[in-house]
Formats: sequence, C-alpha cells, structure tokens
Amino acid sequence: MAALDDLQIRETVESLLGKGTQVLDVQKTTSVKEEEVVLVNGTPVVLSGPEGETIKNCLMNGSVPPPELLQQLLRRAGLLVTPVRVDSSLTVKTTTINKDTVTVKRNGVVVDERCKEVKEEDVLTSSASDLWRALPNDVESLKLNCGVDPTIFGTVASSATPKDNVHRRSLPQTHQTGKTIGNIPCGSSDGMSSHNSSLETVESSENSSEQDNSLVYRDTDLVSGSLEALIQHLVPTTMYYPDRTYIFAFVLSSRLFIKPHALLGEVIRLSWTQQKLNDPSVTKLNLGRFCYHLVQLLGEWMETFPYDFRDERVMAHVRNITQRCVTLDPGLRRDVSTMLHNLLHKLTDLEKYEEFLEKTSIDTAASIMDHGIVLDITEVCGSPLELAQNLTQIELERLSYIGPEEFVQAFAKENPSIETSFKDMKKTRNLESYIQWFNRLSFMVATQVLVQHQKKKQRVRLIEFWIEVARECFNIGNFNSLMAIIAGLNMSPVSRLKKTWSKVQTAQFSVLEHQMDPSSNFTSYRSTLKAAMWRSAGATDERQKIVIPFFSLLVKDLYFLNEGCASRLSNGHINFEKFWQLAKQVTEFMTWKQVACPFEKDNQVLQFMQTGPILSENELGLVSFDCEPPENSMEKERWKYLKSSSSPKS
Repeated sequence: MAALDDLQIRETVESLLGKGTQVLDVQKTTSVKEEEVVLVNGTPVVLSGPEGETIKNCLMNGSVPPPELLQQLLRRAGLLVTPVRVDSSLTVKTTTINKDTVTVKRNGVVVDERCKEVKEEDVLTSSASDLWRALPNDVESLKLNCGVDPTIFGTVASSATPKDNVHRRSLPQTHQTGKTIGNIPCGSSDGMSSHNSSLETVESSENSSEQDNSLVYRDTDLVSGSLEALIQHLVPTTMYYPDRTYIFAFVLSSRLFIKPHALLGEVIRLSWTQQKLNDPSVTKLNLGRFCYHLVQLLGEWMETFPYDFRDERVMAHVRNITQRCVTLDPGLRRDVSTMLHNLLHKLTDLEKYEEFLEKTSIDTAASIMDHGIVLDITEVCGSPLELAQNLTQIELERLSYIGPEEFVQAFAKENPSIETSFKDMKKTRNLESYIQWFNRLSFMVATQVLVQHQKKKQRVRLIEFWIEVARECFNIGNFNSLMAIIAGLNMSPVSRLKKTWSKVQTAQFSVLEHQMDPSSNFTSYRSTLKAAMWRSAGATDERQKIVIPFFSLLVKDLYFLNEGCASRLSNGHINFEKFWQLAKQVTEFMTWKQVACPFEKDNQVLQFMQTGPILSENELGLVSFDCEPPENSMEKERWKYLKSSSSPKS
C-alpha cells in the first residue's frame, strides 16, 4: 500500500473530525503478516505446523502429499468435519473403421472394384464414488516422506539418508538398535493398500550386524531381504497391516524357499510371541485391532491361494489361531465363520472339478477304442461362432480352477530339493490338465479333417469350417483355442495334403497364422494381446472383457523369468525384485481367469469337444496317407513304418 502524502492526511482527518482541525504529528505503523496457504476448491487453507511443512515440501518437489495429511489439514480447516462423498467419472470414446476393398480382375484388367466401410463407435463411461472421512487427530504420528509416491508393486518407504538410491529398513515389529530417525506408522485397517513407512535405521557400515534383519529398498520398491525379515514384514500388529500387493507377491513366491504350512506356522508363532497371546491377562483392549488384522490376513490368503488349505497342517494352524482370536474378540466369530465357509465352498468345487476331469479322461479313452463312431463336428454344431463360444466356455472354466501358486510350484519341481518338500502336499494338476486340453483340441481338429472324409471336397469343407472357428475365437479374444486350431491344421498329417489345400480359401488362415507367428518371440501375438487387454480394461460389454492368452507361451514366459533371475543375491538375501515381476504377470492372469463367460452353454457340444474320439499321431498319419498317397521317398518310408507299427504282432 502506498504511503499517504500531507494533503491526503489533512483531508482524511477533516473528514473525520471536521474542517479546521490541525494535524500536529503523524505516526505511521506498518504490520506485515505472512502465511503460506494452499487453495482447496478456491478456499485458502493455511499450511501450519509440521503437517503443513510436509505438504509444502511435497508440492515443491512436484509430488502428491499423503492423503492422511491432506485430510487432517481439511479437518482442522473445518472443510472435512463430516464425511464427504467424492464422485468421479471417466468417459472414453473409441472409433474403429473397417474398410474392405474387393477388386475383380479379368486377364489382368480391373473390371470391377467395390469398397465397403464400416464405422463402429464404442463409448466407455465409468464412475466411482468414494467417501472421505475425517481421521483422528494423530498427525504427529504420520511423519511421511513426501519425496516419493506409492507404486503398484512395491511397499512405500522413505529414507533420510539414501545411498546410491538403495537404503535399508528395519521392520516395524522389530526391536531397534542404532539411530532412529522415524516413527511407526498407522497401518491400514481395511485391507487396502496403504502408505507404509517403517522405522528407519542409519547403519554405520555395509557389514553392520543388523543387515540380515533388514529390508533393502531402491527408491520406493522393496528389492531384497532375508527370509526371516520378509516373513516378519508379513506379520500384522495392532497398528500395522502389510500392503496387499506385498502379501500376494510374498505368499506366491515364498514357496520357492518355504512350504506354505511352515510359512503360516512362522507367522502365527511371531504373532503369538509379539502379542503375548499365552498371557491370560491379555484382553481385546490390549491387542487393539491385532485380531482383526490377523483374521483379515488369513482371509486374503484363503481368497487368493485356497489350495494351500488342502493341507491338514495348514488347517491345524488356522483352527488354532482363529479359536484364540475369537476368544479374545467374540465379534470376529461371524467373520471367521464366513471365511471358512467360503474356503470350504472353493475346495468342494475343486474336488468336483477333479472328479469331472477324471471321468472325462475315462470317457475319452473309451471312445478312442471305437474309431468307427466319429461324428462330424458340423453335425454337432454347424455354426463356427457357436462352436467358438462353447470353446470359450471350456477355456474359461478350466482357467478358473488354476491357482496362481501352481505356476511357482511347477518351477519348484525343477529343483530336486524343493520337489522333495512338496511330495507331502496334496497336489493339484489344473495347470497340466489345461495344457492337455490344448493338445486335445489340436488332435480333435486333425481327427475331424481326416476321419470319414475320404472325399477331397469334404476335407476342404472341414478345413474351412475350422478356419472360421479360429477367426471367431480371435474376435472373441480366445487366443488359446485359436492357437490350438492353427496347430491342428498345421500338423503333418493335415498339412501334407497338398491337393486338398489347393482347393481351400486360405486368405483368412494366412492372416490368423501371421497373428500367431512365433518369429521374434511372438511379436505379432504380443501386440494383439495388448490390444485385447486394452479392450478388456475399458469394456462395458461382458463379451469384450474376455482375454484368454496362449497359455503355453504364458507358462514359458514365467519359466524363463524364474530361470533368468537369481532367487538369491550374493549377500544371501532373497531377490524380491524377481518376486514383484512374477506377481505382476500372475496378477494379469488372475484378472483374465475371473471373467464370467457371457455365452450360452450347449451341453452336447461341450460334451463332444471334451470326450469325443481323437486319433493318435501315428493313426492320423495312416489315415492321411489313405486320403492322399505318399508322394516322395521320405513319405513312402514313413508310410511303411506306420503300417508295420500298426500291424498286430504275432
């Protein structure tokens, strides 16, 4: 504000006290009050106290302040006294233009050319509604470092003294030695991902005696730790609950080092010791939310890895700890009952599915014994679209029963010492059964083309029918059935039929083969899969949510990830970066297998595809030579070998 001159002062005084008033002296005082504020919906909120300083540092660093501090600040400013519902929406519009051009040439001269253009528009609208509640007045316990943001796969942590972007964290449940520069955080009590900051310890040297009892972070991600430290990090307390992504990644991959029943036993032992559950004087008041957190951890474990609980040793641990928790907090009885009921339902479904697989294999063996009865697939289902939809039914059902731990336990079989540790566990063979289904579908395609179709015209019709089915599978997003059909048509007994293929309209088949071309590590397929994933993520139509990957390639990717990365580092720590990568890929699979099939079932088609007769590779070879005789010396030698092998031995 500019200073007043003498004339302005006299006029101001006369306006207040009347004309003729003389001004003898003037004393000027200037007060300046500076405040740092942040505008929230246009309302200035003062950044005061330690939380204000923390928010200021976050904004200066270009990072997002922790929601806990923002809510505290809004509460103190009177803007979050009562719960506030925050609504958000997202609209995405996609336009697809399909242009088909048909050119007719006669003697090299274009006589007709027609073009058809189809424009499709998809509009995705999604909305979310969240309720923001005021938090207790305990900001002083939330000293979070705002220089970093949480990541999807990683536990958020901070470091006051980073060294080469790598720093160590001791555990929130572990007794500390050394210089403490942080506080224990408030853990998540609702089971969702939370900002987890642990006690931080400055170590004097790389060879500190505390090294084996610490977790190592790079930036915000957990990268390594000893098995004992990682197990400790899984153990909930009154104020601490592990991040859900950590729970999934560790429980998934820890079985490379420790059996599930031993892991759960160690978690319960640590909980029992730390919370002094043997002490008769311990009450619900002493334990706070510990019992709730422990039951919640068991619930998440059962939800994601239910097959672990087929082991009676695991269930013995569950009965032991849940009985103690219910005794201390009777209000948990209903939660425990619901949790165990859901587990029983899943395990019962698995047993029924295993019985179905066993019966299916028996029915298939019986039908193979009589090759005289082989129905034409077009008599069972004449529509390529309907057959593709029923194949998708089979794929999604079989996918739904594969547990995420089956991938890791398949890796463990490559290690003799680990394989020994799994022999005493009840095995699941869902992964192997699914791969067998792929092989069965390929042989079914070849069998259908060759058997009972001695006429070339009929074989051409069947090949083109299966190409149409493959195209419909591609449109649905069923890449596993698509690849199985392509593999069946490319089997030697079918692909050698040159006279037959010369009459087949192969344009569509060439396009499909290009999409699944294995060159450059399936580059074309991987691009198509990404597009299908993008379509699924934004889909409102249940039909567009389907993504069924080429399963053998998925298993191969996971296998090479496991083989290509060391499970242990040179210092003896477990390589948790590998765990994150395994968890990320398996999480994608978990999303795909949870999609409900929107198509109607045709039980006759389903029964035929899963139990109908198929021929062995040698039998297919013989039938193929019956359709088209051998053309060269190699084929003649092959034909003689097959005939001699099939002849009854005296």
